[in-house]
Amino acid sequence: MGMLDEFKDFALKSNFLDMATGIVIGAAVGTVVKSLVSDIVMPPIGMLMGGVDFSDIKITLAEAVGDTEAVAINIGTFINNIITFLIIMAAIFMIIKGFNAMKAKMAEEEAAAPPPEPSEDVLLLREIRDSLKANG
Repeated sequence: MGMLDEFKDFALKSNFLDMATGIVIGAAVGTVVKSLVSDIVMPPIGMLMGGVDFSDIKITLAEAVGDTEAVAINIGTFINNIITFLIIMAAIFMIIKGFNAMKAKMAEEEAAAPPPEPSEDVLLLREIRDSLKANG
């Protein structure tokens, strides 16, 4: 089997498409959540803390000199990213929790469901078996 055939098997027979879809959706959700944190959640928190813009909080290690940019530790950006991460993790947790509850409910319903009625063929075979036992 050549490398092209192996790649074709990977792309067509594995969960490659599901994985790719998850990555694209994850990137889109990440963008929305990042905007939620930066544009909606953090401004009121900054206002409550005396008008602080978290993205501006930094520790400058070296001032800008000429064409050389300043070197700084961007604490505010880090805080925004931590809050973004926590929101994404909470959303994923809720989705997985809901999915697991739905799976458990489906398994419970499946276990509680009565077994299906036997088909006509099975009923006929049972009747023949019982008749043979009775006659013989």
